[in-house]
Amino acid sequence: MAGRNVSNFGQIPAPSGYVAGLGRGATGFTTRSDIGPGAPAAPPVAQGLGQMNEGGASGRGRGLPPAAGRGRGAGAAPADDNKIPNTFDDFEGGDAGIFVGGGDYDEDDKEADQIWDSIDDHMDSRRRDQREARLKQDLEQYRKNNPKITEQFADLKRKLDKVSYEEWDAIPDIGDYTIKNKKKFAAFVPAPDTLLQKALMEKEVSTTASGGSSLGSGLETPSGSGAVTDLNAVGEGRGTVLGLKLDHLSDSVSGQTVVDPKGYLTDLKSLKISSSAEISDIKKARLLLKSVISTNPKHAPGWIAAARLEELAGKLQAARSFIQKGCDACPKSEDVWIEAARLNTPENARAILARGVVALPASVKIWMRAAQLEDEEDRKRRVLRKALENIPNSVRLWKAVVDLSSEQDARVLLSRAVECCPQHVDLWLALARLESYDQARRVLNKARETLPTEPAIWVTAAKLEEANDNAAMICKVMERAVKSLRSHGVTIDRDYWLKEAETAEKNEPPATVVCREIVRVTIGVGVEDEDRKRTWKADAEECRKRGSVETARAIYAHAITVFPGKKGLWVRAAQLEKANGSPELMDALLKRAVQHCPQAEILWLMAAKERWVHGDVPGARDILEEAFVGNPESEDIWLAAFKLEFENHEPERARILLRKVRERGASERVWMKSAIVEREVGDVAAERTLLEEGLVKYPGFWKMWLMLGQLEKNSGDAAAERAAYAKGYRRCHAAVPLWTAAAALEVREGQPAKARAILEQARLRNPATEELWLAAVRQERAGAAAGPGGASGDPESVRASEALMAKALQECPGSGMLWAEAVRMAPRPQRKSKSVDALKRCDSNPRIIASIANLFWLDRKVEKARSWFNRSVTLNPDIGDHWAMFLTFETQHGTEEQQEAVVRRCVEAEPRHGEVWCRVRKSVKNWHDTVDVLLKKTIKEIGVDPKP
Repeated sequence: MAGRNVSNFGQIPAPSGYVAGLGRGATGFTTRSDIGPGAPAAPPVAQGLGQMNEGGASGRGRGLPPAAGRGRGAGAAPADDNKIPNTFDDFEGGDAGIFVGGGDYDEDDKEADQIWDSIDDHMDSRRRDQREARLKQDLEQYRKNNPKITEQFADLKRKLDKVSYEEWDAIPDIGDYTIKNKKKFAAFVPAPDTLLQKALMEKEVSTTASGGSSLGSGLETPSGSGAVTDLNAVGEGRGTVLGLKLDHLSDSVSGQTVVDPKGYLTDLKSLKISSSAEISDIKKARLLLKSVISTNPKHAPGWIAAARLEELAGKLQAARSFIQKGCDACPKSEDVWIEAARLNTPENARAILARGVVALPASVKIWMRAAQLEDEEDRKRRVLRKALENIPNSVRLWKAVVDLSSEQDARVLLSRAVECCPQHVDLWLALARLESYDQARRVLNKARETLPTEPAIWVTAAKLEEANDNAAMICKVMERAVKSLRSHGVTIDRDYWLKEAETAEKNEPPATVVCREIVRVTIGVGVEDEDRKRTWKADAEECRKRGSVETARAIYAHAITVFPGKKGLWVRAAQLEKANGSPELMDALLKRAVQHCPQAEILWLMAAKERWVHGDVPGARDILEEAFVGNPESEDIWLAAFKLEFENHEPERARILLRKVRERGASERVWMKSAIVEREVGDVAAERTLLEEGLVKYPGFWKMWLMLGQLEKNSGDAAAERAAYAKGYRRCHAAVPLWTAAAALEVREGQPAKARAILEQARLRNPATEELWLAAVRQERAGAAAGPGGASGDPESVRASEALMAKALQECPGSGMLWAEAVRMAPRPQRKSKSVDALKRCDSNPRIIASIANLFWLDRKVEKARSWFNRSVTLNPDIGDHWAMFLTFETQHGTEEQQEAVVRRCVEAEPRHGEVWCRVRKSVKNWHDTVDVLLKKTIKEIGVDPKP
């Protein structure tokens, strides 16, 4: 081991192509500094190549003969093969070229360069002229598009010698509008002690407002709490406030120029001092507006804004000064003159507007403002006439001067106005209203010639004819109007003409004939034949909703003329006459209706009822007799005749009529009405016979089963009554009244368990029926409720009723009837929350609204209770129980007028539903009572008797 030779790899040169670290994956990179200048690498050292330059001469590579090398002899020493020539240039680095340092620059090289330079010059001279011309043109174009500042203002500089001193002074300051933050040079110089002492003396404060020593004796009471008061600041603030007050009182728009010497100091207390933020905003706005009016003095809104800012700040004089400068700077702006007149006193405003009309003689606003400043009408007319001399084509001025003139002067003025403004239809129409009939016709004819496409002229002509009782011409005028307008290319818009008809109807006095003719001529324009009936009905309904009854009547009149056999149109027209017309018009309309539609039963019935309602019973009989001729098989007409006789206490006539109907093959209604007549007379046997015969023919008519049960009840036979109800609900299991009547019978007989079973069976047959659930709850509650306060006699019954109510609300969550009962059943502290839950479930149910009104009534919240009662009867006026509660409430807390209003509304509504209401109304002794009488009886049945 000791004699072994160890190689020193540090001294052995690296092999060709060796890259350090390549074997272990560390690949390096090579830069220019690693490989040196841009020269070919030295040839590798090999055997036989070391003597490459021996015997050779320099330049053999360029084709020179041997021994003809430049600058080197034949015996020159051979060069080092590994030495790289020094061709590195300080400026170009290693890229200067491989031949830079390889030889001397001789004559041949110079000659070659000259040859190449001559070639370059020759090639460059071939297109030199074109290139230089193009470059010159491009340069001129660039200088034209991008001129220098001195060239742009050269012409203005030449004109500076003509600028006067006044124009120089009027040039505004440029200001500083840079947005960059500029560093402010703040030099710090220590203040001398004398300056600080002087400032301290100026800002000296005192704790007392009186002179003398600030040190008092120990026995004196301090005048304040020890707070330091800056008297200088107080004085400065008082002076500022006093200056603002004096500026405010020094003058005003109303002309006040005298300051009250005794009151102005005390008035300072009532002056509102702006906050520091508001004052800062005003200062910023003042600076901004000052910049606006200084940079652009011809901008009128800037002057107006500056003046209004000073007015807002309370400096009226400054505002007037600004607006005066605005008038001088912008004499052609009418807004500036009007603002100046507003800010000045009336006397000064007149002078300002006089200057304004001189600067702007064609400004209507300035003339109108000048006329408004005058107090006397003669002076106003004088101003307006002067304005019309300068602006004869201003419609606004003509209207203003006409309004101030008498009728005779207005006629003359309008005659001149239509000459100056012939294209304004308002002036023509106003002139026609002031003229006589013949002269007005001439004026309107001339207006039609001037404005052939204006429909208002034709409408006015028609109104003129109606005002002079010339109804025959109205039809011709409207027909000619449509024809003329179409010939001049005017599209006839039916909506526009319907509005004109409504306007004519609402005139004073109403132009009803014009309204009807407009509708007749234009209602069918643009409507397809198959859409006429539907469209006209919709138009009439919209007019009725807007209160245009005459227009709706005209539409129906035209519609029934086109479709005389459509009973729906006759019915709608009759309903319109019933609501807004007279009985005579209604009777005449129905006579025409039954003539055109003799098979329409409803028209005969309406005609007979109208006669009957107005007390003409014989006339109603006559109409029904005529109806029998045209409709001998109509059961409705027979029943109407029965009702007429029955309500007028003629039971024998009613019996005869019903007997005839039964002989013809009557329906179940006739059998029921026959039994009702017998019940009215008191013939129990005949009633039972009719009911039994009727049930044989119509076993599925539940009302007769109910009547049979009631008959047995009145007779005192409980078993027969139970059998009647049982047969009834077996055949008519959907008839809820039969189930409830059977359950009530069992309760009355002292068998609540059986009643409970009947109601449970009924609920199984008729699920989700609120009436059955309500009957079950009330049955359970009947034995439990011992008083109005909610005390219970049987806790088990109370719990059973509550459980039933919970099940009922689960099965019928939207039942207003059940929720209202739940509110009444709840203890008083819980009723409010229960009512809230009820409103969430069904907020617009009248029964819930009425129950909440009762709660307000109980809490003595009169106005709320009245509002909720009114809401309940408005939502559903057909429930008589709500009317009874409403009247009871008004009897206790309302006036006689309010009570009469409730009764009147109830009579108009004619309610037919309601639990207590139906029980009272269907009682035999109350069959012929009127609605107001039934209302009072219902109140007694409910349990509250209204006070007289």
